[in-house]
Amino acid sequence: MLGRAMSAEWLKLKRKWILALAVIGPLGVVLLQAVNYGLRYDYLMKRHADDPWGGLLQGTTGLMLPALFIGLALVASLSAGVEHAAGGWKQLLALPLTRMQVFAAKTIVLLLLLLLSCTLLLAFTLAFGFALGFGLEGLPWLDLLRQSYAPYAAAMPFVALQIGLSLAMSNQAAPMTIGVLGMVVSMFGVLLPDWVPYNWPWLALESATALRAAAAGLTGGLLLLAAGCIHFTRKDVS
Repeated sequence: MLGRAMSAEWLKLKRKWILALAVIGPLGVVLLQAVNYGLRYDYLMKRHADDPWGGLLQGTTGLMLPALFIGLALVASLSAGVEHAAGGWKQLLALPLTRMQVFAAKTIVLLLLLLLSCTLLLAFTLAFGFALGFGLEGLPWLDLLRQSYAPYAAAMPFVALQIGLSLAMSNQAAPMTIGVLGMVVSMFGVLLPDWVPYNWPWLALESATALRAAAAGLTGGLLLLAAGCIHFTRKDVS
């Protein structure tokens, strides 16, 4: 039944162009980086002459984290909005599905969409590096993989928060406002103490702290998802 619920969720999201957002986000990040290189190519190539791939990854990081925060808020809000509109919850919950299965299906699909975005960011970054003439020699594979996936794991509490808020509130203004604020705060997250979750995606970029930040994010995310699932199963929806 969970598989059928996920298939139905995919179909609904395809009609809302949410899948396109998963592509536009990472593509936009790399295109902005392309503009940066187009305007300052000589300067950037000279500055990172010893490590061109490292320079590219460093520049992409500053754009990727804010995009991650606003992207997860948008995807969660648009997905929940499908059900909040025109009494969709009553139709969905009338099916032979438990509320836990509905919550799990929506959560898994959203997590897969965000994982797709992370994978596309990796692919687009590689493609852009090759377009600049960077070769495989010197490509920091571990850094590239860490940049693409570790912040996603570290940001899991915010993914869970946005999912819970979007499903619980019929008016999506509040979840989106929290998502926008999260995007703004995340830009300065590196200045915050290590225990503040907004700093975890930044810590996930560093090899020395990546595992700890990712583990903290996954643990916090699972706890918040459990709380959100319990609230969803007990709440009256219309």
